[in-house]
Amino acid sequence: MSVPVAGLPARLALSASAGAGRFCVLGSGVERWRGVRAGHRRGLSDLHLQLVPSQGFRDSPSWLPKYRSEPKSYVTSPKLATTLVQILKKEGKNPDQLFLECNPGPGILTQALLESKAKVIALESNRTFLPHLESLRKKVNGKLEVVYCDFFKMDPRNFGIVKPPIMISETLFRHLGIEAVPWSEDTPLRVVGIFPAKNEKKILWKLLYDLYSSTSVYSYGRVELNMFITEREYEKLVASPQNPHLYQALSVLWQVACKIKLLHVEPWSSFGVYGQSGRQEKLKNKKPLEQINKQVGQNMCLIQLTPLPNLFTENLTSVNYDVFFHMLKQCFMKRNFKLMDHLQLLSPVNATAILKQIEKNGDMKITDLHPQDFKQLFETIECSKESCRWLFDDCMEEMIM
Repeated sequence: MSVPVAGLPARLALSASAGAGRFCVLGSGVERWRGVRAGHRRGLSDLHLQLVPSQGFRDSPSWLPKYRSEPKSYVTSPKLATTLVQILKKEGKNPDQLFLECNPGPGILTQALLESKAKVIALESNRTFLPHLESLRKKVNGKLEVVYCDFFKMDPRNFGIVKPPIMISETLFRHLGIEAVPWSEDTPLRVVGIFPAKNEKKILWKLLYDLYSSTSVYSYGRVELNMFITEREYEKLVASPQNPHLYQALSVLWQVACKIKLLHVEPWSSFGVYGQSGRQEKLKNKKPLEQINKQVGQNMCLIQLTPLPNLFTENLTSVNYDVFFHMLKQCFMKRNFKLMDHLQLLSPVNATAILKQIEKNGDMKITDLHPQDFKQLFETIECSKESCRWLFDDCMEEMIM
């Protein structure tokens, strides 16, 4: 028995019934993806009812938002949408590259992308917006597909049953005909959206684990993120030892992994705020987001996060990345310790020899190291001829902080 999306005819909603899991795609998908490079050409017209694997997942992973009815920000200004498309097109190398749009909502940016001849897959987590997006899909001759899912809840790391809008990337990408490419190749697709304000940090950590382990969307290659983020979190991502109050493990990990580029800065007031009902919130109802905004700044930053082709080396891999994470967390927990002190705590290797190889003074503070210095330190310890065993508990801490 299929379960139609509210407000749509049954034939437009492909959904497996309750049980192991469900997958929902909107649209009959007669048109194929013309002009999209091989591996992207299979359209959603080829879809059949499919159950999403449930083994290894839970309904409510710990990193997911606790307040699911929290209002969200959307691009609602056609002028802003046009500006963003111009920026994205200027940054893109491949004119036929596919856009994965996260929570398009009213579809203002979606329409601007389509008018620029882009092909878009809209991942919408609010059922209220689905009928409008489906209506838009019918008008654009196969250049838009709409999927009921939430990019930010993709591939939860816990165990249990998977239900929409939670989605498994392997299932989604297989049905979209998106194939994995080698890490050394160009970005296979571009993601565009807005990070949920209340959960930015947790989502950033979740994406880091996916990136370094080459899982979830990053199992398909160096997926590029073009995301609006609060100014405060952006400042943390690009912080250096010159900004000690902002510099943290999160800063190091993102800078080691990605090229981070600021594309645009926009006042928070430029975005529309919609509740779970799909209605635009009036100013008096913006209080929850205004409280968040006071804490993080008045601007939203559009940033581009492009994974580096040389991220993985012989000594930093998708297998031992968790040790690198642990090293950084330990270092920043004891921010005022000297580098020599940390070396003696982290590993039984000869600290003096390590310092000589990385050409650093043992008396310097650990937080005076730049991101690439941390990577060099880790790799130097890993390739040491002495014992490579790190000094920390056998039971690694939880993956998500």
